[in-house]
Amino acid sequence: MSARGVGHVYGERVAVADVHLDVAAGERVAIAGPNGAGKSTLLRMVATLLRSGTGTLTVLGEELPGGARRARCGIGYLAHDPLAYLDLSPRQNLRVYADLFGVQDADRRIDDLLDRVDLIARADDPVRVLSRGMAQRLALARMLLHGPRLLLLDEPHASLDAAGTALLDAELAAMHSDGRAAVIVTHEVERIASVADRLVVMRRGRIVVDERVAGRGPAQVRARFEECIA
Repeated sequence: MSARGVGHVYGERVAVADVHLDVAAGERVAIAGPNGAGKSTLLRMVATLLRSGTGTLTVLGEELPGGARRARCGIGYLAHDPLAYLDLSPRQNLRVYADLFGVQDADRRIDDLLDRVDLIARADDPVRVLSRGMAQRLALARMLLHGPRLLLLDEPHASLDAAGTALLDAELAAMHSDGRAAVIVTHEVERIASVADRLVVMRRGRIVVDERVAGRGPAQVRARFEECIA
């Protein structure tokens, strides 16, 4: 993805201003910053859920907003809310998205993912009776269902339980070898050293730091982050 001078305004409040950011295939980029820094707004623009008011934004080779529909086919988005149909089962929820994305051999793909997120035993229960952690694992399965090339994750570890966290971290670790990319918005700065290659710090809607974190430990990343927002 490539952002050039991207911005977004809510009423009179500038949420994102003049952002320039590139994410290459195989890269994992963590975006951190104080509350209200514009992190989630930027992620939603990349996810094609919000339009940029300024600049140009290209995702998976498609310039937005014109190419938004084509770009969505290669995007996997994980939000705070599981965004599941509560009266449907996990299997039925995944079937809806499999039909939407034209997933081949959908039944086998769905069962494989339900097994990987440890929901196969609850596959036919309504989502409303599942725990929050289970529902978020379902959201993780939905994100991976169509084999997206770009993962967009908004505070992904905040609601995941241990099983979901282990699966997510394994997926992020595999990205170097298979060419997928990830943009991870997070407040858990100590995790960045283990799940990302780059640290991007936003403050007041702008990027103030964009640098590699390879070889740094959690304490070093935390110290650098605190220096940037001081």
